[in-house]
Amino acid sequence: MKQVLILFVALFTFVSIGSCQSGKHKFTVVKTDAEWKKQLSNEAYLVTRKEATETAFTGAYWDHHQKGTYKCVCCNQLLFSSENKFDSGTGWPSFWKPINNKNILEESDDAFGMDRTKVTCSRCGAHLGHVFADGPKPTGLRYCINSVSLTFEKTK
Repeated sequence: MKQVLILFVALFTFVSIGSCQSGKHKFTVVKTDAEWKKQLSNEAYLVTRKEATETAFTGAYWDHHQKGTYKCVCCNQLLFSSENKFDSGTGWPSFWKPINNKNILEESDDAFGMDRTKVTCSRCGAHLGHVFADGPKPTGLRYCINSVSLTFEKTK
């Protein structure tokens, strides 16, 4: 019970601070809060629309090895390929590059006193995760993405 309360407090802290609808970009998929809540699971809503973070090693894709593509759970935009996925040991799916740089937005995130770069979907503004400069070659980047912000389409 204590762990659940701690997780709730941590999630509430992220939710109360976050806002994935940056005023710097015009999104082509725009819905009301009620529409997002109806479309998404509670956890997907909290992560993608309120910038919460799923618990490490719990998401569907952190240890996922099938070949295919990962899309935005909110608007179905192509984001990442399994060809660029790697095991970062962090408990979240990690990629060394997106399918197309135009499909994501990167923005400075200094919440909680950390200097990070958050990653959002360029079509709908869904919070996906963060990008760090500690990934493998050739980019040296690690796109650390919440599983719940993604759907997967297996290659046929």
